[in-house]
Amino acid sequence: MNEVEVTDKSATADIGLVGLAVMGQNLVLNMDDNGFTVAVFNRTTSKVDDFLNGPAKGTKVIGCHDIPQFVSTLKRPRRIMLMVKAGPVVDSFIDLLIPYLEKGDIIIDGGNSLFNDSDRRTYELHQKGILFVGAGVSGGEEGARFGPSIMPGGNHAAWPAVKPIFQAIAAKVDGEACCDWVGNDGAGHYVKMVHNGIEYGDMQLICEAYQLMREGLSMSGDEIQAVFAEWNEGVLDSYLIEITRDILSVKNDDGSLLIDDILDTAGQKGTGKWTGMNALDLGVPLTLIGEAVFARCLSARKEERVAASKVLPKLASQFEGDKTEAVNAIRDALYASKIISYAQGYMLMNEAANTYGWELNYGGIAQMWRGGCIIRSQFLANIREAFENNPNLKNLLLDQFFIDAITEALPGWRKAVGAAISLGVPAPAFSSALAFYDGYRSARLPANLLQAQRDYFGAHSYEHLDKPRGEFFHTNWTGRGGDISATNYDV
Repeated sequence: MNEVEVTDKSATADIGLVGLAVMGQNLVLNMDDNGFTVAVFNRTTSKVDDFLNGPAKGTKVIGCHDIPQFVSTLKRPRRIMLMVKAGPVVDSFIDLLIPYLEKGDIIIDGGNSLFNDSDRRTYELHQKGILFVGAGVSGGEEGARFGPSIMPGGNHAAWPAVKPIFQAIAAKVDGEACCDWVGNDGAGHYVKMVHNGIEYGDMQLICEAYQLMREGLSMSGDEIQAVFAEWNEGVLDSYLIEITRDILSVKNDDGSLLIDDILDTAGQKGTGKWTGMNALDLGVPLTLIGEAVFARCLSARKEERVAASKVLPKLASQFEGDKTEAVNAIRDALYASKIISYAQGYMLMNEAANTYGWELNYGGIAQMWRGGCIIRSQFLANIREAFENNPNLKNLLLDQFFIDAITEALPGWRKAVGAAISLGVPAPAFSSALAFYDGYRSARLPANLLQAQRDYFGAHSYEHLDKPRGEFFHTNWTGRGGDISATNYDV
């Protein structure tokens, strides 16, 4: 039995949860399994009764039909977790709760909220004496039920009160909970946002590997399923490879693959877009995740694509060669591109920490992602080790493990991207990852020409190779311009 301090003997619930959709229900059942008494409330109160008479039957869960009753069941300091739609709905529930709360009570937002909203809520509630926690929760309904990855941030004063509950219900890897304090204000939801961006990238990379095999190599669904099953036993071992293996084994009654009957238009809820937009704001080259978001946008233009397929020529070659070698090259491209995706994600978190004043534990974040969440994978242990070896590591690509991994995968990676181009199979994430790698390893890029162009048409000036950084020069390229240059600024 997990103990939470009791200061009001008339209250019996350790924590309250608002919002009984799938994630909310499963988190409640998880908490109940771990010995906590949970009070629940839902705006549509019939869902409370349905839950108590259904999945929560026989548990200690306390059902409530109004806010005053709900709050009165909670031990002090009151802990209330909101599992509702991100945005204005969160604020509306906070407004409903505040009149019934006291100084030191805690509101937890467990939804996919934008980190700026968590910044604001932390500040606004602090002014009222209420502690706010913005906690990213990953793992889907199964993770919520049996152990998610939880990424809490906000007002650190709340952490001792929520820590025993969160770490009890979180996934465990090697005996460690996949949950720890991330940082102040919106840091928890920020890390969850980056997690989701990496998730977008991982899924797109897997889809590109699938399409290269399916269309480029003309492999059957059963052949591809066997490949993913093999990959899941090696360096690519991960939740998303595992479920891809399982998806490709599901067949209709006539023996055909269910995957072939699914419409090829992808949905999205916005967290990948938020990641890309924030990367632009901070000037971080988050190219792979950006391409993953745009790939979903392109997929949504189904009717346009069908029309275009009838008039635009493919002009591509047919695959000729050793299929096993080609599959191994695709595996290398997938692995190397995955490394790039995580490297870019960690670049973004590092820049955000510097910009927003957070102290992020990068190895600890890798530990939080090792279990329970959608992007859990074998090589997160290597990421954690990289930051334990060098807490000031500027980029994962500079760690020896990842240097060796990329070096080994590079020939196959180039071969796979080249094959995709020659076969006419779109591979935007594979190719953008390779382009980033080639750019990052280049001591000299053509930005010198770009700066000359900017100075030519806009007098934006440039720095000189043999002069100190920060000293700018302007050239009167045409002989007709003046000597005055424009103001400079960096993104």
